[in-house]
Amino acid sequence: MRFGGIKIFAMFFIGLLASFFLLLGINKSYCAFHENEESATQLWTCSMHPQIKLPHPGKCPICGMELIPVSSKGPSSDGASIRELTLSPTAQKLAEVQTSVARRMAVKVNVRLTGKIDFDERNIAFITTWIPGRLEKLFVDFTGTEVKRGAPMVEIYSPELFAAQSELLHAIQTLKHLQKSSLPTLRNTAYETVQSAREKLKLWGLTDDQIKRIIRRGKASYTMTIYSPISGTVVHKNGFEGMYVKTGTRIYTIADLSSLWLILDAYESDLTWVKVGDDVTFQVESFPGENFHGKISFIDPFVDKKTRTIRVRVDVLNKNGRLKPGMFAKATLHARINTVPPPLVIPASAPLITGKRAVVYVEVPGKPGTYEGKEIVLGPRAGDYYIVRYGLREGERVVTNGNFKIDSALQIKARPSMMTPEGGGGGGMQHHGGMKMSKKSPKMKSTAPASIPKAFKQDLLKVLKAYEDVSEAFQKQSQPEIEKAYSHLGRLLKQVNTEGLSGHPKMMWKELSMLIANDVVVALDAKKTLEKQDAFESLKNHIRRLVKQFNLKDNKTAKPASSQNSSHLSHGEK
Repeated sequence: MRFGGIKIFAMFFIGLLASFFLLLGINKSYCAFHENEESATQLWTCSMHPQIKLPHPGKCPICGMELIPVSSKGPSSDGASIRELTLSPTAQKLAEVQTSVARRMAVKVNVRLTGKIDFDERNIAFITTWIPGRLEKLFVDFTGTEVKRGAPMVEIYSPELFAAQSELLHAIQTLKHLQKSSLPTLRNTAYETVQSAREKLKLWGLTDDQIKRIIRRGKASYTMTIYSPISGTVVHKNGFEGMYVKTGTRIYTIADLSSLWLILDAYESDLTWVKVGDDVTFQVESFPGENFHGKISFIDPFVDKKTRTIRVRVDVLNKNGRLKPGMFAKATLHARINTVPPPLVIPASAPLITGKRAVVYVEVPGKPGTYEGKEIVLGPRAGDYYIVRYGLREGERVVTNGNFKIDSALQIKARPSMMTPEGGGGGGMQHHGGMKMSKKSPKMKSTAPASIPKAFKQDLLKVLKAYEDVSEAFQKQSQPEIEKAYSHLGRLLKQVNTEGLSGHPKMMWKELSMLIANDVVVALDAKKTLEKQDAFESLKNHIRRLVKQFNLKDNKTAKPASSQNSSHLSHGEK
């Protein structure tokens, strides 16, 4: 019994030691991942409400969760970036950070489309009657018959045709009798009558050979044969023998099936890659595993209101006649972007996309283990890559693995991130720790800089005036003026004098200038009215933050703005 008690005590002691070392390891891993410039943790925050920062441990005053330690210092004061985070080598391993270089390269995309084979409308001919009459004989009895160019198709009886032939023959006889006449006027009149009778028969569909045979025969006929104008297949037969027809009655439809159209349905999102001249590979059910090819020859200029798709026409050669109109096809469009210079691309795993924003993390040169977040403007996705419209430079190394962990670490530190673009963490109506959230979460206080360089502030006032020009042009709905104003705003952003700017003001300018420049790029690229409106609303919000951050609205030397523009800047600041 005594031995058993000692054994139980030993097992309890060993378990206690194991638990101690396990907790110690977890704590070390946690601290290693969230390690910043300093290892000392003097402040405590809530993982769900990073805006809470207390000098002692305890519970979150909002949700009641246990507070966790963070570094007492925020971003470095050298003005680098408020989105910057430094990880120790251990934290980098835990986060499994991997990077890739942003580079320029030609990219290709395979777009999947569906459609069906159709007739080439350019190779369709119709056999119609040129004169009223009765169909005496049909030389082609059923659809699907292949005919050659010049083959007889139908024989038509027409009294009017008989009269026109008789008129030609009489005019020729008259011209012969007047050849010896001494009056040239009579000869000319007889000659013109012959030519007029010939032209009348041509207009009624007779060929030159048929007219010559009538003249040689010297006798009018009550019937006329109509010949096929092209080689092809009879796809429709509308007439029958003994049928009375009028001028223009359609008897046959003939299609040359040596070339066909493939009509594809493309969604609006696919149009970025669809261009005239692109190669298309497609397959049909009748020949599984076999690829057919064609080139895009036309893109409809309108969208189908029911299907919200756009018809894309592909020219397809069909000399062996294996493809049939009406066949369904699955096609692959091989689009390639090979501009000069090639587009700047990053791996598809690099950007963190939420809504219309995209955030990437890049290595900071000269600072091992340091990563900086950037909001960038993305173009379309091209296979395993995204095209970068704006916000990155060639050669920068972007994080392709571990970016979510870096982003979460920035959220814990109440910095701008994917989910909290303005920093300060989330809030709102949520339930944590069994407590009901308040509708209003505590806001981070924004402290205007005590002093900033005069040249910098004057340049900011120019930026503000350029925004007012954008606002006025936007209200006028004048697209040329809007584009001109946006372009001017973009140029002024690049010309702002930041000499002498340091510390927190420099970091805030770097952040806000990045966001405003992105707004300009998105606005200039916008095609739809809603996209333009969203871009302007985003710009208005960022300008409002700029005004508040640098105390521009209290500047006495600023020119008074219109009441409408002033409302843009002051709305929401109360």
